[in-house]
Amino acid sequence: MDTWLGFSPGLHLTLCTWLLISAHTQLNAKAEISCSSCQSPVQLHLDELQLDTGMHAATGTRQAAKALERVRLEYQLLGVTDQNTGVPSETQQAGVPVDEPRFTDDGVSAKVALEDSTRFSENEETYGGEYYIGMNDLGKVKDGAGDVALRRVKRSGPERPEFRESLRTGGPGLEGETSDERRSPGPLLDGHRLGRSEFKWNRDEGRGTSRGEDPKLSSTTFALTGDSAHNHAVVYWSGQNSSVILILTKLYDFHLGSVTESTLWRSTDYGSTYERMNDKVGSKTVLSYLYVCPSNKRKIMVLTDPEFESSVLISSDEGASYQKYRLSFYILSLLFHPTQEDWALAYSHDQKLYASLDFGRKWQLVHEHVNRFYWSVTGLDKESDLVHMEAHTPNGRIQYVTCRALTCSEPNRNYPFPGYIDISSLVVQDYYMFIQVTTAGQASYYVSYQRDPFLKIKLPKYSLPKDLHIVSTDEHQVFAAVQEWNQNDTYNLYLSDTRGILFTLAMENVKTTRGLGGNQMLDLYEVAGIKGMLIANRRLDNQVKTYITYNKGRDWRLLQAPATDLAGNDIHCVLPFCSLHLQLQTSENPYLSGSISTKASAPGIIVATGNIGSELSYNNVGMFISSDAGNNWRQIFEEEHNVWFLDKGGALVAVKQPTVPTRHLQISFDEGRQWTRHSFSLVPLFVDGMLVEAGTENQIMTFFGHFSHRSEWQLIKIDYKSIFNRKCTEGDYQTWHLHNKGEPCVMGQKQIYMKRRPGNYCMLGKDYAKVLSAESCICRAHDFECDYGYERRREGNCLPAFWFNPAVVSRSCSQGQNYLNSTGYRKVVSNNCIKGVKDMYTPRKQMCPNRAPKGLSLSTREGKLTADLGTNVTFLVHLDEGDSMRTNIQLDFGDGTAVSYSNLSWIEEGIRHVYKTAGIFCVSALAENTLGFDTTTLYLHVTCNVEHVQLLAPFVAIKNKEVNLTAVVWPIHSRTLTYFWWLGNSTEPVISLDGSISYTFTSEGMNTVTVQVSSANAILQDTKTIAVQEFFKSLLLSFSPNLDEFNPDVPEWRQDVGRVIKKALLQVSDFPEDQLLVAVFPGVPTAAELFLLPHKNQSEGRKKKEEELEQISEILASALNQNLVEFELKPGERVIVYITQLTLAPLVDSSPRHSSSAMLMLLSVVFLGLAVFLIYKFKRKIPWISIYAEVNQEKEQEMIGSVSQSDSTPKITLSEFSTPTEVMEKEMDARVKRRIGNACESTREIPNCTSV
Repeated sequence: MDTWLGFSPGLHLTLCTWLLISAHTQLNAKAEISCSSCQSPVQLHLDELQLDTGMHAATGTRQAAKALERVRLEYQLLGVTDQNTGVPSETQQAGVPVDEPRFTDDGVSAKVALEDSTRFSENEETYGGEYYIGMNDLGKVKDGAGDVALRRVKRSGPERPEFRESLRTGGPGLEGETSDERRSPGPLLDGHRLGRSEFKWNRDEGRGTSRGEDPKLSSTTFALTGDSAHNHAVVYWSGQNSSVILILTKLYDFHLGSVTESTLWRSTDYGSTYERMNDKVGSKTVLSYLYVCPSNKRKIMVLTDPEFESSVLISSDEGASYQKYRLSFYILSLLFHPTQEDWALAYSHDQKLYASLDFGRKWQLVHEHVNRFYWSVTGLDKESDLVHMEAHTPNGRIQYVTCRALTCSEPNRNYPFPGYIDISSLVVQDYYMFIQVTTAGQASYYVSYQRDPFLKIKLPKYSLPKDLHIVSTDEHQVFAAVQEWNQNDTYNLYLSDTRGILFTLAMENVKTTRGLGGNQMLDLYEVAGIKGMLIANRRLDNQVKTYITYNKGRDWRLLQAPATDLAGNDIHCVLPFCSLHLQLQTSENPYLSGSISTKASAPGIIVATGNIGSELSYNNVGMFISSDAGNNWRQIFEEEHNVWFLDKGGALVAVKQPTVPTRHLQISFDEGRQWTRHSFSLVPLFVDGMLVEAGTENQIMTFFGHFSHRSEWQLIKIDYKSIFNRKCTEGDYQTWHLHNKGEPCVMGQKQIYMKRRPGNYCMLGKDYAKVLSAESCICRAHDFECDYGYERRREGNCLPAFWFNPAVVSRSCSQGQNYLNSTGYRKVVSNNCIKGVKDMYTPRKQMCPNRAPKGLSLSTREGKLTADLGTNVTFLVHLDEGDSMRTNIQLDFGDGTAVSYSNLSWIEEGIRHVYKTAGIFCVSALAENTLGFDTTTLYLHVTCNVEHVQLLAPFVAIKNKEVNLTAVVWPIHSRTLTYFWWLGNSTEPVISLDGSISYTFTSEGMNTVTVQVSSANAILQDTKTIAVQEFFKSLLLSFSPNLDEFNPDVPEWRQDVGRVIKKALLQVSDFPEDQLLVAVFPGVPTAAELFLLPHKNQSEGRKKKEEELEQISEILASALNQNLVEFELKPGERVIVYITQLTLAPLVDSSPRHSSSAMLMLLSVVFLGLAVFLIYKFKRKIPWISIYAEVNQEKEQEMIGSVSQSDSTPKITLSEFSTPTEVMEKEMDARVKRRIGNACESTREIPNCTSV
């Protein structure tokens, strides 16, 4: 389990804020699964973090902020990775943040970050770190590289009033320092100003000589000469009895976003002296990052800065010599294999993943567009070179992909989860794999245990999580933090069963804090060395209180405050009104202890910053210690200190928080009861951090820091062996019984530990045993927690939740089989109790009943109700109740196809079907057995993309007369399109599901009609302009045959030809141009219609306008009949315009008047109808009439149905106005011939989606 990013009150610098920034910060990944105890997978986001100075200066705040140095912390325990997770420790360059590891003692964390982080184990005895500060204005700072870091403190800034006062009054101050070198106030924490005590320091700390009573430790100081301008350093100390220390210092230019200078230092004597290695790697080579192989720490990779060159330097002798290899890509991060020392994965700046099996000498591309990646987990994955990846698909979706490192072509790839997943949701950790899928705004989470198929995680039904994060997967159990629908700044803690599927509540409303990077931090701490012991800060009634549990969250209680203060005065603090509250932030910097620390080799000892009162506060804090695992507490300091464990936890060393320089440290051998002060430096040092216990056979600690902001890096090596007078013998140890307020059974065991007697100044051996004995206890009620679906009531009983039906039996339970019927309780995972009430609370074995199917549901795998034509649609059938092995399932796809299965075992992976036509299909499912049946229905919209749309509308319409508007789409869709009609000057569209509407124009003039067709994710449109008049006259035109040879039959050509025809007509008449319209019809032979519109002179009467139209019509008809209208299409190609015929009604009128000519026409129509009736009645007696009728029948059939080219039916001649369908058919035929679209076999029908 690892730390979460956040403020720690013990990490305040008086002039600038220490920044612990996770490089895997995701500001837009609210629904994201992250793992705080596994290593961080790579995830790139070009984000910048806006930092607040936190400065409280009375005046000049903006100027002070500009004067501050930009502080940046980034660190990486080089080569020390929990390689079982196969997740890289990340780096960052060129302003691209990626995941970075976290550091904890023995994998124990005080702060569980809601970001992916990395666990580092002290058992590996390996140290490495990186720290830097920038010299730019405090403002936007790109997220840092994932390297272990110490922060270097800026020594200048606005003065704090008490410091100015001390200069005038002779108060505390640093002798010989100017006001510029004093410290500025730290930031506010949770709205509270830090106490002045945090910034006070003793005059003696600033003196150049130590007091006589302070013993001097043996130490040596080494300055990294020439690196005073460098603001970034990487420190590596492998331990394991190795005396080699590597330090890489760099000058990082924040404006350029790159490293401009670097120096590599190497020590072979535990840090007493260092050698500059620039000549070994190339004097002009600029180095950026250093990596160490975890399985062979003699092997080292160093990356060059890509702004100068992209290379990797390889060493196999702990950095004594290097070989340089050029790279064709820019490495953002490296991930070594957990067991194979020469295997590594490299992630590039363009999201490509590369693999090397020869320690970086040759690289091969694994996969492109990778978001996260993991190495295989030993013992679970069959191939040791298997890579787990979260990768983008060509359509922009995310899939979980696995393949072998060097054979990752598409045929060799596997997809363990069949559907798409959410971005940044893949977590591969220990026995578990997790992914997240969001459907309709609601996230669902899936888990795979021991590489079994993914199953949906079951949280309480109405938790409706907004956010879920994996806290740990220790001991075959998942610990998750869930932010439910009604929570904003708190999370609920849940514990799973062994498979990670069924989750029960462990604690509600755990406090969170948003860090500088925007990530959430959960106040939860797992105590090292004691199984099942956790400390959490819970928000209740607007107060935050600290609680402790000894049985993995089954029971929680407040912390009992100390009986006396540091001065021995009584403290009157009565539970539950008053208690001890702890700050649970663990430093992101491994060289600082943070606000709470424990160590597995020192079980029961807890050191933390806290306060006594009714709630957690950041004012009036002190340091507290417990020697008996949180049962009793003592105060050890009034001010915050960094406290480390020495000698396997047998001693404690404390240094004041690095807000002022110091020369002293304090050591305790009696668990904090007494402290002795030791001097480690002649000159006060601003301590940036300390390395402790670098090896198993030496007693060395190293301080890092600066004498001033102008000085070089100072490394002070201290050999603390002299503080011990001998090695511990058997008589120096005593037993300690773990208990919970007198209860000796903790997690079902009586555990007896052996530890050194307080006050004995002896050195622990490396074979020091921690647990002396562990005896199982008799099971009692507190060894059992509530099972899934049950809730604990006030009286302590577990009863079913209102939404849970305990009588429901899993559908996997078949008749004749047995199942375990829950009693409402389940044993706490890892609890070792035996007998007692175990049988009472253990699930009981019962016979599976025979049940009728109930709760049948049907869905698609993607959770969508739409599908693309021709693609696989996977239907999922779920049955809540019933015998899955004896229940028949029938599925009707709604397109005339149906399938049937004898039981549900055949359809666990879903039922696939491909639809061959577009439309809305009613998909129904039936579950039936001998006791009954259940049905369900789903309506699926199958669509294909619209490739073309054409609006068919008259060129001229009569005022106040209804006209038909038709949108013809290609290919044809059935009930799957939405039409938006924008008519005239209307600001709101008319929406229809049909491609035709009727509309009446109420005013004369030119009106624009636009139709938009929405299909799936595409929208197409077409626009036409309609002239609206009270009456008009029109003529049909035809052309000489040579025009057809140049007719491409596209709208643009018809518009251009219409404009040329209009120009030719105007040459033979003086008719106004705006009263003449020419519309060329689609298709071949080419035809057009000429519209003559009345002029807009309001003074003239209608009759006169009609007479004028008659006159101009006669003039134009005469000119056309005499072949006087012609135009030149191209040189040598002249086209003659002919008149085909007049319209049946030369003057189209919208008025209600009845003229004599109109009455005569009406009578003609009546007589014509009567004649048709008589012919139809007696057609059998007139042979030629019968033949005519048959021809007309076939002609009518052609207009209604679709006809192929081989049909021998008569063709329609262009002797009348073409219908809208025919017009579209002609245009589609022409498009087919010119391969504009995907044609169907028929040239006469408009193709539908089936034939595309």
